[in-house]
Amino acid sequence: MINRELRRYMSLLDKIDKHNVPRHVAIIMDGNGRWAKSRGLDRTEGHKQGAISVRKVVEAATKAKVDYLTLYAFSTENWLRPEEEIQTLMELMVHTVANETGNLIKNGIRLQCIGDIQRLPEKTRDALNRCIEQTSTGKNLTLVLALSYSSRWELTNAARSIAADVKEGLLDPTSITEETVNRYLATRELPELDLLIRTGGDIRISNFLLWQAAYSELYFTDVFWPDFDEESLYKAILDFQKKERRFGKISEQLEKENS
Repeated sequence: MINRELRRYMSLLDKIDKHNVPRHVAIIMDGNGRWAKSRGLDRTEGHKQGAISVRKVVEAATKAKVDYLTLYAFSTENWLRPEEEIQTLMELMVHTVANETGNLIKNGIRLQCIGDIQRLPEKTRDALNRCIEQTSTGKNLTLVLALSYSSRWELTNAARSIAADVKEGLLDPTSITEETVNRYLATRELPELDLLIRTGGDIRISNFLLWQAAYSELYFTDVFWPDFDEESLYKAILDFQKKERRFGKISEQLEKENS
């Protein structure tokens, strides 16, 4: 049974065009609580199972030769959740990061974080910083955790920083372009977002990478995050490869450019 399942996953991986793999994939990991509720379990059990899915998907992304994988792990709005759930999530994050650091190093995976990290508990920040430092030489995949992050927070911060630099005479307001804005975003060191995936059945992007998703392909699935596995990721990538990415142009223009 196990060998048959492995062959099925590999067959999906083998179908992926290695010349057209999305370089940067982002995922809104939704459905942990509903997954637990549907099984009569506490919400925390859904988060624990979701952590297992993170490991599976990170390994699958590495096999598929994705360069950057950004996971929406905790939004600024999530601070409004019950204190007990927030505490459980932070403790789970510390535990997971500590346990997974060795695997990340072994698999050449570099960890980075974006968001209002200073709002995180000191213990959580310390665990993340240790992992970021220890995995800094990873070359196979950059795993980005969006923690205490939202696009409105990011864009507000960017606007403040731009305004401050204009006031100091460091930036000419008439010279501001899209590239200028990009340099002030939390994702300034990341490549363009190619594919945005959301699990859990909702069709919205929930204040996540709003600027970056302007021309990304969107993929929505009813699968709850704890059930999202290697096969699920490969399906999303295969769907991405069916799309014609025109970026405002027409098909005939693309054909001429690629000929």
